[in-house]
This record gives sequence, C-alpha cells and structure tokens, in this order.
Amino acid sequence: MAGRWIETWEPEDETFWREKGERVARRNLWFSVLSEHIGFSIWTLWSVMVLFMGPEYGIDPAGKFFLISTATLVGALVRVPYTFAVARFGGRNWTVFSAVSLLVPTLAAFWVMEPGTSYATFVAVAALTGIGGGNFASSMTNINAFFPLRKKGWALGLNAGGGNIGVPVVQLVGLLVIGTLGASHPRIVLGVYIPLIVLATVCAALYMDNLRPVKNDTGAALEAVRDPHTWIMSVLYIGTFGSFIGYSFAFGLVLQTQFGRTPLQAASLTFIGPLLGSLIRPVGGRLADRYGGARITLATFAAMAAATGVVIQASGNASLPVFLTGFTALFVLTGLGNGSTYKMIPGIFHAKALARGLDAEAAAAHGRRLSGAAMGIIGAVGALGGLAINLAFRQSFQATGTGTAAFWSFLAFYGVCFTLTWAVYLRRPAPVPTRAQLGYAEV
Repeated sequence: MAGRWIETWEPEDETFWREKGERVARRNLWFSVLSEHIGFSIWTLWSVMVLFMGPEYGIDPAGKFFLISTATLVGALVRVPYTFAVARFGGRNWTVFSAVSLLVPTLAAFWVMEPGTSYATFVAVAALTGIGGGNFASSMTNINAFFPLRKKGWALGLNAGGGNIGVPVVQLVGLLVIGTLGASHPRIVLGVYIPLIVLATVCAALYMDNLRPVKNDTGAALEAVRDPHTWIMSVLYIGTFGSFIGYSFAFGLVLQTQFGRTPLQAASLTFIGPLLGSLIRPVGGRLADRYGGARITLATFAAMAAATGVVIQASGNASLPVFLTGFTALFVLTGLGNGSTYKMIPGIFHAKALARGLDAEAAAAHGRRLSGAAMGIIGAVGALGGLAINLAFRQSFQATGTGTAAFWSFLAFYGVCFTLTWAVYLRRPAPVPTRAQLGYAEV
C-alpha cells in the first residue's frame, strides 16, 4: 500500500514542534480519532444487537452475555498484533486497512441478523466484530509517536476519548431505530455504519501520515514484557478500561434482565454512562498532566469502590434510580481513570531512563520506544478485563438471577487496584519524572 512517509520526526525539539510538528500531529490525531471511533462502534455492536433479539431468536440472557463476551475477547486479543502493525506498515497505511476491514463484520451482521439464524453463526459474526477493538491499540501507538511527552496525557486522552464515544453513539443509533421503528429492524443500524466506515477509510488515506522513524523493536517488546511496571499498569488498566468496556457491553442486558426493562427502555438508558465516561477521558489525561497520574488514579479507584457500593445496595433493594446513579458514576470514573493510567505509561519508562543516567533527549527516545511496546500489552490485558466483567455477569445471573454477586467481585478488585497504586507509585519512591525533568507534575 502506497503511503506518505515523514522521514524525520523530533517532537521533543521545541522549535520543530512549534514550526511543523504540532500542526502535523494534530491533523493525524483528528483522523485517527475518527477511525478509532468507528472501530469502537463496531466492536460494541452486539451490545446493541442483543436488544433487538426478542423471544423469536430463541437466545436466553446467558447466551446473549456469551455473544458480547466473544466480541470482547477477540477485541482484546487482536490489540497486540495491531500495536506492532503501525511500525511495520505505517500509521496511515494501517489506519486505512483497519478501517476498511470493519466492513467485513458489519456486512456479515447485516446478512445474518434475523430470527432463525443459528446461534453458532451469531457467535462467529460477534467474533468478527472484535477486530474493531484492535483499532484502539494501533491508534494509540501511532498517536503516542506523534506527540512530545509533555503533551501525551492530553493527546492520548483525546484520542482514546474520541474513540470511546463510538460506544454510546452506536447505542444512540440503536435507540433511534428502536424508538421510531421498533425492535424488528436491526439492519438499519448496520446500514448507517457502512458509509461511515467508507468515510473513515477515505479520510485516513487522504489526510494521515506514516512516520519513518517508528520501527518495531523486538528488544523493546521483550524488555517491556520483562518489566514489572508493564504488568502492574496492566492490572490498573483492567480496573479502568476493562470496567468501561465491560460495563458498556453489559449495561443494556443488565437493565433488561434484572430490572425488566423493554428494549426501548433499556436503549434509552444504555448510552448515557458510556457517553459521559468517554467525554471525561481527556479530562483524566489533563488532570494527570497537572497533578500526576498516580494521584488521580488512586482517587479514581477509591471513588469507584464507593460507587460500586451504591450499586450493590441498589441491586439488593431493586431500586432502579439509585442503581442508575451509581452505575453512571462508575462510567464517569472509569473515563477519568482511563486517561490517568494511560498518561502514566510513557512517564514511567521515561523516568526509568533518566534514573539510569540518560540525558533528556536519550531518555525521551527510550521512553517512546518502551512505552509504545508496553501499550500494546497493557491495552490487550485491560480489554480482557471487559471479558471478565461480561463472564462475571453471566455467571451471577445464571446462579442467582441478579448481578449483585458480580458487583461484589468488582468491589474487591477495585480495592486491589487502589492498594497497588498506592504501594507502588505513591508509598515509596517510584520511577517517575520530576517537574524539573519534564516541566509538569510527576506521574
């Protein structure tokens, strides 16, 4: 695939950034957001499709939870190869390919979405939609290379937040269809996305660039795998992004199954939490830039535990208004935590390089090298947290008919994440840059 290649890229050079780099980086960011946005919509497509699947489809709630779990699993697994594809093929070229590939699951779903289709076929098509989850990993790796360290919290937060908004947008499209035409026209939702996928592909081809200096580094990947901070951040990302994507997939089904909401009633509520969580993600990155990612992350997990306690209480009392309040708060907090945890990743590796005695320029290069490799691993493991949430809900509803048991397990995990953040990054000296080193608050 032919592409436009930029041969030299030095974002940490303030003169280069001011005269050329910022303009080019921002242009690539906006069209990366568009492609990632559509990718998230296709990845979470089955959170909407299951709302259309009435009794005539012959699929019980456990079967529906398994469908969305399948999409979550595939989306998590493809994040690793998508991360390394950017350096192999170029950020622009891979964005074009990954965007046009979304036509495959969308057209497949359009073909099979009707009563009488076998459950195995639905599972296979749900698995195909998982490729939309890979777009996040390649997009974040690409944008990470374009921006200087002092701007990464904002840029990565905006890129991820704009992508995450694809979740509530596809749910809003589903709501519009159900509200106007009823729950028997799922193909209209799919028809809306086919031209949007084409638009994202064309825009990426016309307006994005490849960075020649970005190369796959097997040594960096192996070093990232061996570094304990990669796995610590993976656990924290399970708590933030894993929660966001898992709740986004499951929320509508929980409302239908536990609170007896109709498809229209569920669809009218499902989009609110993911929308707020997506919009606030750049704020999490900005706050991390200013006050330090570890501090924001610690506060986020404390608040998530409190919100989960509210949800548990409301679930036990069958109080829908309180349940919605607690669940919406959870979505908002996952968005904040998504931004702050992702901001921590490049800062940690940069600081470790400074601690080894590298000068500022060499440390910045080393930080980009390792953080790019680590992001693929962390993003994939974090997305697997969404799978765990979907399976926990499936088991809880099968065993007890409610999601209360699942929420208790989530509460315990947020406690683990809170303790881990405090113990590793706040209780004792951690590999984080100082204000003097980076020009803003520590990670």
